Amino acid sequence: MIVDLRIIARHLGLLMFVVSAFVLAVAVFAFVDAKLGNGGDGSDLRAFIVTVALGVSLGGILVLIGRGPGEMVGQREALLLVALSWLLGAVVAASPYYMWSLLRPGTQTSAHDFDSFTNCYFEAMSGLTTTGATVVQSLATLPRSLLLWRALTQWLGGLGIVVLFVAVLPMLGVGGKRVFRAEVTGPAPEGVVPRIQDTARILWLIYVGLTILEVVALRMCGMRWFDAVCHTFTTLATGGFGTLDASIGGFNSTAIHITIIVFMFIAGVNFSLYYQLIHGDWRALFSDAEFRTYTGILAVAALIVTVSLVGSPSDASAGAGHAQGLGTSLKHAVFQVVSIQTTTGFCTADFDAWSYAAKATLVALMFIGGSAGSTSGGIKVVRILIAAKVLIAELEQSYRPKVIRSVKIGAASVDADLKRATLVYIIGFLGVFALGTNALMLCEAEGAIDISTAATAAVTTMSNIGPGLGKVGASQNYAWLADSSKIVLCVLMVVGRLEMFAIVALFSPRFWRVE
Repeated sequence: MIVDLRIIARHLGLLMFVVSAFVLAVAVFAFVDAKLGNGGDGSDLRAFIVTVALGVSLGGILVLIGRGPGEMVGQREALLLVALSWLLGAVVAASPYYMWSLLRPGTQTSAHDFDSFTNCYFEAMSGLTTTGATVVQSLATLPRSLLLWRALTQWLGGLGIVVLFVAVLPMLGVGGKRVFRAEVTGPAPEGVVPRIQDTARILWLIYVGLTILEVVALRMCGMRWFDAVCHTFTTLATGGFGTLDASIGGFNSTAIHITIIVFMFIAGVNFSLYYQLIHGDWRALFSDAEFRTYTGILAVAALIVTVSLVGSPSDASAGAGHAQGLGTSLKHAVFQVVSIQTTTGFCTADFDAWSYAAKATLVALMFIGGSAGSTSGGIKVVRILIAAKVLIAELEQSYRPKVIRSVKIGAASVDADLKRATLVYIIGFLGVFALGTNALMLCEAEGAIDISTAATAAVTTMSNIGPGLGKVGASQNYAWLADSSKIVLCVLMVVGRLEMFAIVALFSPRFWRVE
C-alpha cells in the first residue's frame, strides 16, 4: 500500500479554499476600516486581495490534481494531510504580510521586518501553531488589518484548521476520524459523540461561544472592540499575539488582566469537559484527575513565584523602584504562571529579570503545558501525571517486588500501550528539544547566542509559547536570528503543535514503502 497523493491534493485544495475565505473576510474588514477612516493607504487591502487570488488558484490546481477515484483517507494519508496542511497553510497565511511589504509606500526607502519571506513564514507559522513568537520589532508599523490577521491565524490554529476542515467538510467520511486523531492534541483523543464530524462541530461551537463571551467581557472591562476581538482570538487559542508591543502589560487595567487570566485558564482545560458541563454533568470537571492536577500545578507554581517576587524591586528590569508588595507580586505571578503553563505567552512584566527560582519555575511549566484536548501546547498534564504514577509504581516495585499495583488515572486503568506511548512521547519531546537547541547554536555565529537563549527558544517554540529567556525574553523578539535558525524554529513549532509523530513519521522510509 502506498500513500494516495491524489486524495491528499484534493483535500489540501479544499482546505486552501477554506483559508482563502478567512483571508477574504479580513479583506472586507480592511475595506470597511478604510471607509471609516481607520485604515491606511490601501496597500493592506490590495495585499489581502492578491492573497485570496493566490489561495484560490492554488486550491483549484490541487483539486484538479486530485481528480479521480479514491475517497478513503487511510492512516498514512491522514498524517501527511495534517502535516502538509500546516506547512502549506503557513505559505498562504504568510502571503498578506509579504504582499503588504511589497505594496506599501516607501518600500524602496525604508526596510520592514516583513521584507523577508522567511520572516513572513515564521510569523505565519507562529500564528497557526499558536506559538506567539514574533519577528515584528514594532507592532505600531502594521495596519490594523494585519494585526487582525495575526490574531485570526492563531484563532484558526487554536482547535486546528484541520479540525475545522473536518467540521465543515464531512466528505472525508471514515477518514475524518483519522485526520481528527492526527491533529487533536493529547495521548488518546476521543470524540465526545460517535460521529467525528459532530464532535468537531461541537468543539468548534464551544470555541465560538467562549470567543463571544470573552469579547463582551473585555469590552466591558474597557478594551476597544478591535483590541477585544484580537486578544480574545489569541487568548482562547493560547497564542499570545497582541496589538501592543508591551503585550497585556500595555493595558493598565486589573480587570482586563483578571479577565485574560480566567480565559487563559479556561483555554488550557480539556474542551470535552465543557461538553459534559453543558449537558449537566457538573461532577465531570472536578472528578477529572487531569483537571485537578492542572489546577494544582498552577496553584503551587503561582505560590512559588509570588514568594520569590515579594520584596523585589517593582521595576526589576531597571533594578529600581520600591519593593513589590504581596498584592502586586501575586498579580504578576498568577498572570505569568497561567500564561506560561497554558502556553499563551502574554506578559504583564519582564519575567526574564525575575529571580532564579521564579524563572526556573516558569521554565518547568514551559515543558508541562496545558491539558490534553485543549488549545495549549507542551507535553500535556495528563502525560506528566501518567509518567509520575509509572515512576512511583516502579519505585514501589523495587522494594515490594511481590506487589502488583495497576496505574490509574481517576477510575480508569492505564494499559501497557498507553504507558509506553506516554514515555516514548516524553523521551522524544526531550530528544527533539535537545536537537533543536544544538541546531540553533550551530546556525548562529559564534558568540551570537547563549545556551539559555537557545534552550528556551527551542522549548518555547516546540511548546508553542513564544517568549523565553535571554535574547528571546518577554521584552525581546526573534527578528535578530539568522534565517536558518528561523527555519529550525518553524520546524519545532509544527512538530510541537502536531505532537511530533505526525511530522517525524514522514521521515521514516517505511512510511513511504509499498506494503
